Amino acid sequence: MANDRPTLEVEERPEQGSRNARRLRREGYVPGIVYGGGGDCQSFKVGSRELRAALVAGSAVIDLKVAGGAVRPVIVKDQQNHPVRGQILHLDLLEVNLREKIQAPVRVDLTGAEDAPGVAEGGIISQETNELNIEALPTDIPEAITVDVSHLEAAGTLHLSEIAAPEGVTFLDDPEETIIATVTVPTEVPEEPEIEEETELVGEEGAEEVPADQVDEEGGPTSGDSSGESGGEPSGDES
Repeated sequence: MANDRPTLEVEERPEQGSRNARRLRREGYVPGIVYGGGGDCQSFKVGSRELRAALVAGSAVIDLKVAGGAVRPVIVKDQQNHPVRGQILHLDLLEVNLREKIQAPVRVDLTGAEDAPGVAEGGIISQETNELNIEALPTDIPEAITVDVSHLEAAGTLHLSEIAAPEGVTFLDDPEETIIATVTVPTEVPEEPEIEEETELVGEEGAEEVPADQVDEEGGPTSGDSSGESGGEPSGDES
């Protein structure tokens, strides 16, 4: 039913070009294009708040009204976001026939990860597939495919073939080749030997101690002791 879907009222956008698009964003608008079933397209602008409210409503189909015209059921064809702030920069919509199946990508959400036996054993769950390609009537397209991973054991792998598609939805990806999630158990890294301490011990064993009275001011051995060959008493009496 139409009243189960969010309605998005937009204005016509005669302005074209990147400069005008930047100006619209500064004024709080999001520029966009709606593509019709016959290949025609129409530019529009919509308030960022109104657009955000329609997108978070949880429905794949939105009832679009351009300049107060007739309702056109549409889905999001493409959405460009700012890489840092996350705000929507541009929006492409596609008009659909509610009685004809279409193909669309749908987000994958994992649930039950904290209850998985593999996680309890120290494993980490990795989501390998973030989107699935499906075919369904526009009104049967879910906001996301929710996958329960609470049963995954350590080193376990969950394939698309193990997931039941929602009613009215057909998965288009290869069921055996598409991996949804895996559980990886971290391996312990062996400790490295204490090389520095061993080196110090070897140096200490090979060193020869020098008596304190034979060490000069700079810490090295003196050139000779008090009874050395060049330091003896004279052979004769000066007198």
